[in-house]
Amino acid sequence: MTMTSDINPTIPDPALWLHKVVRSYHQGEQTLSILDEADLAIWPGQSVALIAPSGAGKSTLLHLAGLLERPDQGEVYVGLEPTAEMEDEARTTLRRLQIGFVYQFHHLLPEFTAQENVMLPQMIRGLSKAEARTRSAQLLGYLGLDQRGTHRPSELSGGEQQRVAIARAIANGPRILLADEPTGNLDPKTADHVFTVLTQIVRATGLAALVATHNMDLAARMDRRVTLRDGKIVELE
Repeated sequence: MTMTSDINPTIPDPALWLHKVVRSYHQGEQTLSILDEADLAIWPGQSVALIAPSGAGKSTLLHLAGLLERPDQGEVYVGLEPTAEMEDEARTTLRRLQIGFVYQFHHLLPEFTAQENVMLPQMIRGLSKAEARTRSAQLLGYLGLDQRGTHRPSELSGGEQQRVAIARAIANGPRILLADEPTGNLDPKTADHVFTVLTQIVRATGLAALVATHNMDLAARMDRRVTLRDGKIVELE
């Protein structure tokens, strides 16, 4: 199956492509099927809302997309590079460089400042401390946090903490952004602000974003909406 510019050179390749992905878990003698030949492609600059009830498989889908789990069958392509059979080290490197994660809980390191939290993934990648500091300051400034870089997470509001988490997720210039209920712990006004920032970044940087959310108002503002039914990924109107 081909989804590349071989068909139409004006259409870019998908940044993320889950092709006929199968995933199940064993509970005693029972097998619990979560994904059954699920297909999903997301293109650069596109935001996709993943809407499904608890237990439907949203977390499993995000873990597979983020190379945290391997499919039982099928393939997960990152920029058309197959990953299912990759060695663990190669998958870790690809995940570090190409995929950013934002969770419901920000998971910032409490002993470090906002700027240091954004610097860390860049330094792990190999940037110098000075380069990481400069880029972190730019990202925080873009997110309206230029005056909060020296504050620790405990000194920041919930919305500020989540914006720092977004800055950390995109610090290495990933191809894909995966978010699991990124506004779930925020009040409606703050959630709207954080979501607006998130979508602006996706469009400005060409990220491909897959966002699991229960917030239908926010989902309606994204480019596409999908759900999970009987292990399949289904497009919603």
